[in-house]
Amino acid sequence: MLAARDLWIDEKARRAGHADGAAFAVAHGLKNYRLDQLYRAATKELVAGLDDVTTLPKELRATLDLEGFAFDSVTPVVVQKSGDKQTTKGLFRLHDGNEIEAVLMEHHGERNTVCISSQSGCAYACAFCSTGQAGFTRHLNSVEIFDQARYFAVQLAKQGRKITNIVFMGMGEPFHNYDAVMGAVALLNDPKGLGLGHRHITISTVGLVPQIERFADEGIQVNLAISLHAPTDATRSSIMPVNRKWSTEELMAAVESYVKKSKRKVFFEYVMLEGINDSDQHARDLAPLMKGPLYHVNLIPYNSTPDAVIKGSSQERIWAFAQVLERMGVLCTVRTPMGRDIAAACGQLRAETQPKAHKASVA
Repeated sequence: MLAARDLWIDEKARRAGHADGAAFAVAHGLKNYRLDQLYRAATKELVAGLDDVTTLPKELRATLDLEGFAFDSVTPVVVQKSGDKQTTKGLFRLHDGNEIEAVLMEHHGERNTVCISSQSGCAYACAFCSTGQAGFTRHLNSVEIFDQARYFAVQLAKQGRKITNIVFMGMGEPFHNYDAVMGAVALLNDPKGLGLGHRHITISTVGLVPQIERFADEGIQVNLAISLHAPTDATRSSIMPVNRKWSTEELMAAVESYVKKSKRKVFFEYVMLEGINDSDQHARDLAPLMKGPLYHVNLIPYNSTPDAVIKGSSQERIWAFAQVLERMGVLCTVRTPMGRDIAAACGQLRAETQPKAHKASVA
């Protein structure tokens, strides 16, 4: 993989009409330190645009601006803030007109988490997910993924604050776009750029077994989250088509192997769906799967989407489910919902503003 700076320069150069970063540098007679200045300004100093990079000659800034060299590959179309001011959701347009979503969650204290998308749409068609129901459009490149975080980093910097955590839990299946996601992780982590530590980054997957095995060999301390959502093949296959390709048993074996190699905790996401996966028996079936000492279950209240027929479990049912798990020795947390008043769940804002994409198979 290219170094983070070169990855960034290459993509920005291509968007400006050059073959790659090297061709861009030759076309403008740019020495290496000039490329460093551009990269640092966008990713570490978090300036708004070329006009603010005063270390570059004015003439060069004007030339780059004319040919379309831009710090941002995502353009905000709709930005909404929740009533409690803790959640900000952005709908962003890409250069080809496709739209994606990202969310900033400002927790009490100094923790600011940004949830970013890895694809426009998703091919995995989970029954409870608005993005999955809309279908798959295309993969994002590493810089398009990174620029979602950059947008919120710029906004926070104006207040003297910064991003503390990134979660790949927005639109798309991160491991379906593995290489681009790993490139985005490199950009987020680069100490010469944004400089976010690996332990502050979490990647969520619906359970792509080969990619989990590949991720185990990366040797990085990025967190892994598994979108499990059901304890048995029958229930999981009914709401998550991916389970028909890789069974729960295969998935759990891959996770166990990952833990043995990485020695890192794994988070299991479990969205609570009324009458589907939320009974005491479901909790009792889930407990044996959570035998690993580094396994932690996150129970997630369901954000219903505009066209949803699936309903979320009541708070009473969620807590009763949690109590069954706790009695059986399973570490679990009930997640606090954020941004429900601004359609902050994955895919909801785009669903309100854009027609459905085409369906795509994951087989």
